[in-house]
Amino acid sequence: MKNLFFTLLAVAIFTWSCSPEKTYQFQVSDLEPHIDTLASDYFEGRMPFSAGEQKTVDYLLQEFQKIGVEPGNGDSFIQEVPLVSITTQAATTMEIRSEREAITLEGLKDYVLWTQRTDSEIVVDEAELIFAGFGIVAPEYGWDDYKNIDVTDKIVVVLVNDPGFGTEDVDFFKGNTMTYYGRWTYKYEEAIRQGALGCLIVHNTIPAGYGFNVVQNSWNSSKLYLDDRGKADYKLAFEGWLTLPVANQLFEVAGLNERELLAKARKVDFEAIPMNLKASTRMEVQANYNTSQNVVAKITGSEKPDEYVIYTAHWDHLGIGKPDEKGDSIYNGALDNASGTAALLAIAKAFQKSTQPKRSVVFLAVTAEEQGLLGSAHYAQNPIYPLEKTITNINMDGINPYGKMKDVSVIGVGQSEMEDLLDVELEKLGRYSAPEPNPVAGYYFRSDHFNFAKVGVPALYFHTGIDHVEKGKEYGKNLQANYTAEYYHKPSDEYDAGRWNLDGAVDDVQLLFNIGQNLSNSSNWPNWKASSEFKAVRDGYMKK
Repeated sequence: MKNLFFTLLAVAIFTWSCSPEKTYQFQVSDLEPHIDTLASDYFEGRMPFSAGEQKTVDYLLQEFQKIGVEPGNGDSFIQEVPLVSITTQAATTMEIRSEREAITLEGLKDYVLWTQRTDSEIVVDEAELIFAGFGIVAPEYGWDDYKNIDVTDKIVVVLVNDPGFGTEDVDFFKGNTMTYYGRWTYKYEEAIRQGALGCLIVHNTIPAGYGFNVVQNSWNSSKLYLDDRGKADYKLAFEGWLTLPVANQLFEVAGLNERELLAKARKVDFEAIPMNLKASTRMEVQANYNTSQNVVAKITGSEKPDEYVIYTAHWDHLGIGKPDEKGDSIYNGALDNASGTAALLAIAKAFQKSTQPKRSVVFLAVTAEEQGLLGSAHYAQNPIYPLEKTITNINMDGINPYGKMKDVSVIGVGQSEMEDLLDVELEKLGRYSAPEPNPVAGYYFRSDHFNFAKVGVPALYFHTGIDHVEKGKEYGKNLQANYTAEYYHKPSDEYDAGRWNLDGAVDDVQLLFNIGQNLSNSSNWPNWKASSEFKAVRDGYMKK
């Protein structure tokens, strides 16, 4: 089978190299005006449910219509995204009781809780705690942390990341590269499938990739979710985190040794352990409903109009918030993600000016990425185009502002055959791909392509590389470190023609266009690689 794939890939490469299609040549002028406009103060930081949202949507509609592409949702460019904002007020303490003693945990300091339920009050009354290892059910690894136990109406306590972290064994949950099973969102989703009352993740800074202070930002805050009123979907009474010292204290009270537990949890024969502890706490809840908007456009294929290549970029950012030291309170989001939205418009224009593709090409500008990938999640749950007819998703979240790079940083190496097609195009351009520099951070699960992956659609996402054409890798690393420290999610993320160099952005957008154009004119169906946790989903519905 492996030889067959590479034979087919070679044929596809040969076919592409002989293709008569003309490739649109991008220029800085295809990108700069859109970035400059969308990142201006006029758009007020492009926050969903604000005046900035309507201004942004109006601009996208105007530009898609100017380009001449079709509406992507029937006769409309809009897909409505119903959302709910849930604000919690958690009790200041949680009582943990064993047969012999009681412990009072302090909210915010020792734990953080929230809920997706919209009940006005959540009451937890002496719910039993179960240690469920990493909280993972992974058939492809023969792994099931919930075997031989019923956690209905119980609270599961689980470890952050996955069993492969720290082993250096790339064949065991991909070693230090986080799988989706290590992502905190997965652990809550699996606890829901198991019927648990609640789920507490034990925080540990190194395998989590961030400090507990990041988790603390969720304390008694508002969170946006998809509005699923009318659906009978089960939700946990609460989701949350425990600090490592508090978790170790609970293990000790339960008569369990933390190091022994970790060693057991890393073995495939691990079985969940009742802790003989009971927890009590409560939360007040307020829910508010509203609707945001995805913007979707399309070019219909000439020969295979019912097969689709989908480009995505999120149009939203953080709106107006806390002023910085200069008094600026508008979070413009120039790189994140006016740049990706500009690329989406530029690529739509390039397809419109090129020979009509054989397959349909869709341009999807999604909302509420910054609030939890919600616009793409809504699309994935309510696809306009059938998933089994969707060839791939190509996602753009931040386009290179640093000048020409020799490389691109592939997010989620080893996931899908889209990486192989990327390498083909990079080689044509004299460039190369490199693995993401911080695989433990789980970036593959932190942008909109991930929602396509969850429903089985092979997805491609890469970051700006670090190998600067003129100044090398160390310079490239410093540029990205400086962006994270000085601009990321700050009012300072503004477009500055003097600071930005869009020559590299032009190269990357050209690359993204070439990949999509080749796929849109081929019969190739890239799949997930055998080790991907998303392959079974795709295989399941493609065999029907």
